[in-house]
Amino acid sequence: MSNQQLPGASNAMTFGILSIVLSIFCCGPFGAIFSFIGLSNAKKAEKAFNENSEAYMNLDNVKTAKILSYIGIGLAAIMLIVWILYFGFIIAAVTSGNFDGGDF
Repeated sequence: MSNQQLPGASNAMTFGILSIVLSIFCCGPFGAIFSFIGLSNAKKAEKAFNENSEAYMNLDNVKTAKILSYIGIGLAAIMLIVWILYFGFIIAAVTSGNFDGGDF
């Protein structure tokens, strides 16, 4: 039995981490792109493991990468909702005209 790494498992982990970091600190919903790429790489690695399970190590990294990608998608969805509410309130305040700009 060989101890080879699964092809795409480390990429899936990297994209899962990037999706969380970008969703929180940088781009919000654009971190979901990296989540979908991470899930795609995890699916490919899982498929390779299922085809030849004796040649590869276990699926722990792939499972972790999938969890991180799902967390990234969830955070991106939450950030999208926050952005919509934030800009919705700004647009509502500007269009209603109920604010006084003379206090500045």
